[in-house]
Amino acid sequence: MWPVILFSIYFLRISSACESPQKTGIVCRLTKPAALMLNEKTTEVIQAAFRHARFPDINGEKSVSFLGKVTYCLTNIQISDLSMENSEVELKEDAFEIMIKNVSASFKGTLNYGYEALFVKVEQSIDFEIVASTDLQVNTRLTCENNRIAADTSDCYLTFHKLLLHLHGNKEPGWFKQLFTDFISFTLKLVLKSQICKEINYVANFLASFIHDNAENFLSLEDIRTNVDITSFPIIKENYVETHHKGYLAYKNLNVFYNASTYSPSLLSDNRMLYFWFSEQLLDSLVLGYFLDQRLAVNLTGSELQDMQKKDKEESHQKILQEIFQEHPVKQTAIKVWSVTAPNIKITPKGTIVTALVAVQINTPSSTELYFEAETVTATQASYADRNLMLHPSDTSVHIKNVKSCLTASLNEEQINQFLQTLVSDFGIPVVAKRLGSALTYLMDSKGLKIFDIINPEILPHEGYILVQLDFGFPQHLLEEYLIMVL
Repeated sequence: MWPVILFSIYFLRISSACESPQKTGIVCRLTKPAALMLNEKTTEVIQAAFRHARFPDINGEKSVSFLGKVTYCLTNIQISDLSMENSEVELKEDAFEIMIKNVSASFKGTLNYGYEALFVKVEQSIDFEIVASTDLQVNTRLTCENNRIAADTSDCYLTFHKLLLHLHGNKEPGWFKQLFTDFISFTLKLVLKSQICKEINYVANFLASFIHDNAENFLSLEDIRTNVDITSFPIIKENYVETHHKGYLAYKNLNVFYNASTYSPSLLSDNRMLYFWFSEQLLDSLVLGYFLDQRLAVNLTGSELQDMQKKDKEESHQKILQEIFQEHPVKQTAIKVWSVTAPNIKITPKGTIVTALVAVQINTPSSTELYFEAETVTATQASYADRNLMLHPSDTSVHIKNVKSCLTASLNEEQINQFLQTLVSDFGIPVVAKRLGSALTYLMDSKGLKIFDIINPEILPHEGYILVQLDFGFPQHLLEEYLIMVL
């Protein structure tokens, strides 16, 4: 259960950096319903850890009254015929407990042994099989190491119900087989526990690192990086597991820090499987990164502008549009829109308030017909359905300035400004929002979101933060691909 819990924490040092909750920009909470669902995958991961474990040769010797010194060595130990009945998970204060019951396995290899009896020196090599049945219990704590989440699975136990040694092809009497069983069983139990628990710890921490890197990648794009180092030790309660992360922007040589997190545990519930809390500062710094990387620009087509001509029946607006289109085909007209300054992001219950200064340029093959700038304030709500992110702008205010026009339409300045305000508010912002929603959907899918079954997601704006809550299904093939990669 430990690895799949880690896998779902899609946003995850021991150092002072792990004790800086005021620097938190992202919070992830995985609840007990999700843990119970993910527990269905636990046995597959534990089986993989068993199979991948490498067992060292086991050497020993024993003095026996009637045989003298008996030496033995078990080599080429391999596991086979592995099965597990069921697994259980329980979230406890500061740890979660995984119990795998009735793990049955056989271990095969070669037994080399020797002894001297009645002045005869005996050295033999025979195949053996050990049939074992055990319960496995792993109490996992999540800690902080090198600014990342780490799993401590040192509290790991194997309780053996059965450990039988079968020697193949030997002609020794039954007491001889029992003798080796007594010699070997105690040592073998220690070796099995050591190697299997060691393998579980390896897989858990490899997975923790894998998740950290992928979470950072999910929120990053080329030079626009997001630091998701943890800001406090992970929290495990009876109903949820929670991790806190920085969410700092790192763009080339620029790092944007903040030190006034408003997060409180009371802001999240435990009714849904997964919760994400994103601070206003995080989203504002990400927009800054996209602006500095010159990504806040879009090219629209003349056909999209022509849609306005069909819908807007205002006579003065029709004159301007006719003049733009009269000399050249619609497809030769292009509209370029870009941010002049970095937009400002403020989150309120009404939505994400975006304040921006944008420039708009309408070009034909022969000239620049129109250039202007617009100061805009727009409230935007977001939703996610049918694997698409949709942005819904509303309550838009527009102020036009710096108009440069080659148009000859006999319109006064007020009429031109009214046209441009309509162009921005009724045409430009909705079209740009639709384009941006599609672009963000494509980006998130390219980062791996599309492989998850996202169930009834909600994107809820509050004062100073956005809350995302959802249920999800864990894709089987993703677990299989991970196990192939790590093992």
